[in-house]
Amino acid sequence: MRSRVRKFAHVLERFGLALAGAASGLFVAIHVGSSVSALTSQAFLLLMMLGGAIGFYVGIDTPPKLFHPKDTNSTRKIDAAELLSAVGTFLATMVAFFSVGVVVLRSEPDIAWTATIMAGWVLGVAMQIVAGTIARTRV
Repeated sequence: MRSRVRKFAHVLERFGLALAGAASGLFVAIHVGSSVSALTSQAFLLLMMLGGAIGFYVGIDTPPKLFHPKDTNSTRKIDAAELLSAVGTFLATMVAFFSVGVVVLRSEPDIAWTATIMAGWVLGVAMQIVAGTIARTRV
């Protein structure tokens, strides 16, 4: 049983990750919204921030899969949740980093780059959410 201080520290850490995800979503939304006029609404900003917060809260701190070295029936050597979480986190943070660069440098990339950044963000956050769901629902 964990102490209350450790539980509080864990929850505080998860909220910090959620805030980082929300900030990343905000930067991607600012970049995409500045390039695509249809996506300049406050609802789009909030949706991107909420998606990032949920993805980073649920997908980064996934419970590890139990390892049974004596179990010869198991042919799966890759933890799908761990892999999805790692790739999703990398992808979401990479495109957020590019978005920050675009915003700070005030550059205007081609719309294809903007669409790629948006797709990368959505895919990365979706991978995090799926990873967190897999890790928390397995037996």
